[in-house]
Amino acid sequence: MRRWNGWGDDTIEYPLPENAAAFLDELVGPGKPPVDAPLAEVVAAVPPSRLPPHPLVKTDAAQRVLHARGQSLPDWVALRYGRLPTTPDGIAQPTSEEEVADLLQYAANAGVQVIPYGGGTSVVGHINPQADAPPTLTVNTQRLNKLLALDEASRLATFGAGVQGPDLEAQLRAHGYTLGHFPQSFEYSTLGGWVVTRSSGQQSLGYGRIEHLFAGGTLLAPAGRLEMLPHPASAAGPDLRQLVLGSEGRMGILTQATVRISALPEREDFHAVFFPDFESGQAAARQMMQAGIPLSMLRLSTAVETTTTLALAGHEQLIGLLERLLAIRSVEAGKCMLLLGFTGSNALVKMARGAALEMTGNHGGVHVGRTFGSQWHKGRFRTPYLRNSLWQQGYAVDTLETAVPWANVPATLQAIEDALHPALAEWDERVHVFTHLSHMYGDGASIYTTYLFRLTADPEETLARWRKMKAAASEAIVANHGTISHQHGVGTDHAPYLPAEKGTLGMAALCNAIHTFDPAGMMNAGKLVE
Repeated sequence: MRRWNGWGDDTIEYPLPENAAAFLDELVGPGKPPVDAPLAEVVAAVPPSRLPPHPLVKTDAAQRVLHARGQSLPDWVALRYGRLPTTPDGIAQPTSEEEVADLLQYAANAGVQVIPYGGGTSVVGHINPQADAPPTLTVNTQRLNKLLALDEASRLATFGAGVQGPDLEAQLRAHGYTLGHFPQSFEYSTLGGWVVTRSSGQQSLGYGRIEHLFAGGTLLAPAGRLEMLPHPASAAGPDLRQLVLGSEGRMGILTQATVRISALPEREDFHAVFFPDFESGQAAARQMMQAGIPLSMLRLSTAVETTTTLALAGHEQLIGLLERLLAIRSVEAGKCMLLLGFTGSNALVKMARGAALEMTGNHGGVHVGRTFGSQWHKGRFRTPYLRNSLWQQGYAVDTLETAVPWANVPATLQAIEDALHPALAEWDERVHVFTHLSHMYGDGASIYTTYLFRLTADPEETLARWRKMKAAASEAIVANHGTISHQHGVGTDHAPYLPAEKGTLGMAALCNAIHTFDPAGMMNAGKLVE
């Protein structure tokens, strides 16, 4: 069963290695495990629903709690401490477009706000009801999950937009295909959620981000139906698909999505290379990207992230062997790990691997084979479970990300980390900060930063600390002209910083587009634009 106040299946654990407690104690101090509020207590505090009856709408308190929050740090604080000032008034799980249309008409007639819900994995507040809002209906799309059409000649597949990652891939794999979109939330997030938040998968370098994979679909809006045909290209004015991409439920509910698929790869390898310093690794990664080597993934960790990853990985004998090997090659303190993915035919993988390893070697990189890359690939969807383990030890973890041109990467990365490190000084608390470049392009890279700090017994104080860090880092991103979100969308947490990126005219155009699709403002109020 899925956890109601944490990440993932409640039968899956991510045990910390024996040395983790001492490691974390040294970094930020000893953690004090908080006491979680029991589900029954949280459910008992839910007020009566304000919705008029409808045969598709359930108003029981337990379902409303289970749909009340996502996976952001404030969401975890609300659930773990049992502080839920708002919940949706009802939940609907439509099984067809006709039922979605009926629910939108019901909401319009009753003056009800609507929150579209995919997998509930948002980390920026996409699915949270607003304080003091009118009655709110959450529409869970997960029963819109079938493969509706498969055009093998064009390599296009049409799905119900509520299909979750594993089910989507299983339905494609049965025919010999893959979408290749693997965000860290893959096990629970949905195709529609990926589209409306402009998601990026871990192997987007090879398969493309969701805006490349999304070929068309159907959006049901309060103002009507938008059918987006899967043209391979068009010069017929602005592409309306771009309005739906990143729309975050403000314009309607995406019910179907047509995506560009690929044949299952003949081979897939993941390798690790260690560099003596971050600058060398960055230079190698940039050269590979600009040379057009057909890679499916590049991920470069700073020295601090490399040390943290190895310390929390366990496998002490393997790590010890690695350290001795790297020491022989003078790659010791300050070492940085680069993970490389190669996907495709045997010939393509062999060619790409040879070209990539030659370039990394020219920059002082030491290739250590497939062991670390294979371990990453094997556990890539288990990593979020580490949040549960750390919380139970008294530590909170959050992430943020941006993207900038290559020339701005060093300064922006440093500015973000410099903003986070002293953010808790007024509480005399330390923050552990580490970063990697998670997605790379010919002209730049995304910067993905993780920060770890101690929880407090007071949820308001924990939130105050988080807000201080989040604001400091977001302001550093804006000051360095980075995007406020590379892959997680805007939601409510990033909305205050969006005008700095879009400008006055851009924000007006966005608001006007939203008003066209949703004249009464009933769709996901407060998200994307304040």
